[in-house]
Amino acid sequence: MSSESPVTRGLQDLRAGKEGAFEGLVDLLYDDLRRIAAGHLERNAADRTLNPTGLVHEAYLRLAGREGLSYEDRGHFFAACSVVMRNIVIDFARRRHALKRGGGTAVPLGEREIRIDDQAGELLALDQAIERLRAYGDRLSRVVECRFFAGLTEIETAAALAVSERTVRRDWIKARALLAGLLAEDGA
Repeated sequence: MSSESPVTRGLQDLRAGKEGAFEGLVDLLYDDLRRIAAGHLERNAADRTLNPTGLVHEAYLRLAGREGLSYEDRGHFFAACSVVMRNIVIDFARRRHALKRGGGTAVPLGEREIRIDDQAGELLALDQAIERLRAYGDRLSRVVECRFFAGLTEIETAAALAVSERTVRRDWIKARALLAGLLAEDGA
């Protein structure tokens, strides 16, 4: 009898290319994914038309279509899902920002409408600052994605990025300071 957790087995099945492994992993971690999605919507000021369930499902659709998915551990899986969720919310914000000048407010997503509130400009400024942060080091932006967007702990972030907790702590402090400076430069 194996002492491996269902998540570990799911990750191994996914790496091995087993049919249905991704779906099984999402089922196992669905509540955690909804928590991450809710954090994205809360922090990114999305209107409540897009709910955590819808965001998880859209992320699932984007990830399920990718070939060769492989995650080292639970934290790495959450970090990857969080990046996809962040990109979905940013895409909606971009569309909303563009539609603002055209008078529309709804962005279609399958059969649902997604409404992004008037803070889309702030969300886009944050996204641009994070992209500029990559110039200081890709790991800094990945720490922000894990800690801020995915809501991972220092331990989970360290595991996802294969670095020490101390490195995560140091990078988190540095990244926040740099982001504050970048946002101030942009007047955001």
